Amino acid sequence: MDFSIIIESFPVYLEGLWTTVWLVAVSLVIGLCIAVPTAIARNSNNPVLWLPAWAYIYFFRGTPLLIQLYLIYYGMDQFFSVKDTLWEHASFCALVAFSLNTGAYTAEIVRGSINGLPQGEVEAAKAYGMNQFQTYKRIILPSALRRALPAYSNEVIFMLHGSAIAGIVTLLDLTGAARLVNSRYYAPFESYIAAGMFYMCLTFIIIFIFKQLETRMLRFMMPLS
Repeated sequence: MDFSIIIESFPVYLEGLWTTVWLVAVSLVIGLCIAVPTAIARNSNNPVLWLPAWAYIYFFRGTPLLIQLYLIYYGMDQFFSVKDTLWEHASFCALVAFSLNTGAYTAEIVRGSINGLPQGEVEAAKAYGMNQFQTYKRIILPSALRRALPAYSNEVIFMLHGSAIAGIVTLLDLTGAARLVNSRYYAPFESYIAAGMFYMCLTFIIIFIFKQLETRMLRFMMPLS
C-alpha cells in the first residue's frame, strides 16, 4: 500500500470532506424541519392533512435515494428551464434530494415516537387545561424528540453513508475525491480506503455525539441504581 498517494492527495480529501459534512449537516437540519410538521400531519384524523403526508413519506421511503437524485438533477428540465437557476447547480439538487429523503424517514421516526408516548403524559396536559397546540409544544414534541434520539442517530449515519452518491452528479464529496485520486494515480485500493477511513471517523464522531445527547436527554428514563 502506497501511503504517499494518500498524503499527496490529502487536500483533495479535505475538500471532499468539507462538501460531505456541509451537505449532510444542512440536509439533516432541513429534513428535521420538514419531518416534525409532516409527522404531526400524518397523525391527524383529517384526510386533507394525513393523505399528502402519507404520500410524501411513501414515495421517498419507497424509492432509492439515487433515483430521487436523478429525478431532481435530470428531471426538473422537463417541467421548467433550469438554465441560470439554482436547479442548474449539482449541490442544490443534491441538497434538495437529501433533505426530502431524510425528512421522510425522520417523519416516520418522530411519528412512531409520538405514538409511543405514555398516554398519562397527554392526559396530564389536558388536566392542566392545555389546548392541543400547547400540549404538542410543551409535552408531546419535547418528549417524543428525546425518545427518538436512538433511532434518529441511525438515520444520521445512513444519511452520511447515502451522501456518497453525490459524486455521481459531479460533486467533489469524499467518494468523488476518491474517484478523482484513483483517476490520477490508478490506485483504487489506496484511494477508496482513505475515503472509507474518513467516513468511519465521521461515523464515530456522530455516535459519540448522540451517546452524549442520549445520556443527557434520556437520563430520566434510566433505572435508578
